[in-house]
Amino acid sequence: MKRFSTFALLGGVIAVILITIWWVFPVLTNNGSHYPFPQHVTYAPNTIRPDHRGQARLDRDVRAFYEHWKANYLVAAGTTPQGHPLYRVSFGSTDSGRTVSEGQGFGMVIVALMAGYDRDAQALFDGLWEFSRAYPSSVDNRLMGWQVPLEPDGNDSAFDGDADIAYGLILADKQWGSDGRINYQAAAESVIAGVLESTIGPDSRLPLLGDWVDPAGETHNQYTPRSSDFMPAHFRAYGRFTGDPVWAEVVNNSQAVITSLQTNHSPDTGLLPDFIVPVSASDHTPRPAPPEFLEVANDGDYYYNALRDPWRIGTDALLNGDPVSLAQAQKISLWAETAARGDPANIKRGYHLDGEPISPGSHFTTAFTAPLGVAAMTVPSQQAWLNAIYDAVYDTHEDYYEDSLTLLCLLVMTGNYWDATTITQDE
Repeated sequence: MKRFSTFALLGGVIAVILITIWWVFPVLTNNGSHYPFPQHVTYAPNTIRPDHRGQARLDRDVRAFYEHWKANYLVAAGTTPQGHPLYRVSFGSTDSGRTVSEGQGFGMVIVALMAGYDRDAQALFDGLWEFSRAYPSSVDNRLMGWQVPLEPDGNDSAFDGDADIAYGLILADKQWGSDGRINYQAAAESVIAGVLESTIGPDSRLPLLGDWVDPAGETHNQYTPRSSDFMPAHFRAYGRFTGDPVWAEVVNNSQAVITSLQTNHSPDTGLLPDFIVPVSASDHTPRPAPPEFLEVANDGDYYYNALRDPWRIGTDALLNGDPVSLAQAQKISLWAETAARGDPANIKRGYHLDGEPISPGSHFTTAFTAPLGVAAMTVPSQQAWLNAIYDAVYDTHEDYYEDSLTLLCLLVMTGNYWDATTITQDE
């Protein structure tokens, strides 16, 4: 009997250890994911990542931030008619009952990349996707309406939300395959087709603000893009996924607009405006939008839309080694370190394109800081600056927009963001 008790005790101890490993280190189980977190992708040559914490610690940082993001913004939203759970990304403390397509796209990308760590990732992803399908755009029903609850006069699309939703579906196809309940490949093809046909200018080959825009409209048209809708890494992935060469044209034309603006309107900073307009109806040379072109008085400044640009452009440089994106991201990053005097706490909430702060006394926010960390990865001499940015954001929490962007940037900065159309199983 004594021997039995000893073995029973030993068995209990082993069981506790195994349960602890299961819950504390869920990353050890793939749960059907082909590319489970963490991935530790090798980015383009002559780029850097934070080197002061160690890879295992960087991975733990991402897990911790993801758990906070998931607990605060990923919300159950009922079920489909077939009983499958729906999920949405909440707008956070400012309006917790609201969801925008931008957030839904952020969520789908994040959850797909965290699969393997999060045992529920596929169910969460499916619920995010099916929620977006429950609220289609009233213009092109392949796209998501930009806001839930719906506006009384219709619910058209916003480009950025659908662009990330499409990329999230490409990730899902690579992560789980398309032989299950949801055919991610077919869904991605449908959304990409909708994005191309309804939100890419037929002549400009630039992103429209949404499917509500008349390409030949007087005020908003195919030559009035939002700079943060320039997503060259996504566009390249769409081209590889569909085999359609038009996406190379979208990349080239987007980069040409960025270069023109950096050359003619921000030669010292590289900063881009939230919104862009042409010089005239006949001269499509880009220039910063006037105040309140679409949203606020700072529509022509580097503000709450354009703050995403260093992340979007920098990610393309890192994943694809593109020299144009590399130079564009470096220009912004070199200015930023100088403007902040090497201290991320000095980064302001918005700038005029000449580098003057919009509000000199405005306080620090991760929304403006984390994307600059991605750009800093393109400049090998900025190792200390990159490390400082990382330390300023990796455990700082604010609200939906800031935290979603920070988590996406952390995935890049830690080497855990990957291109679903180029990654191989060996990585």
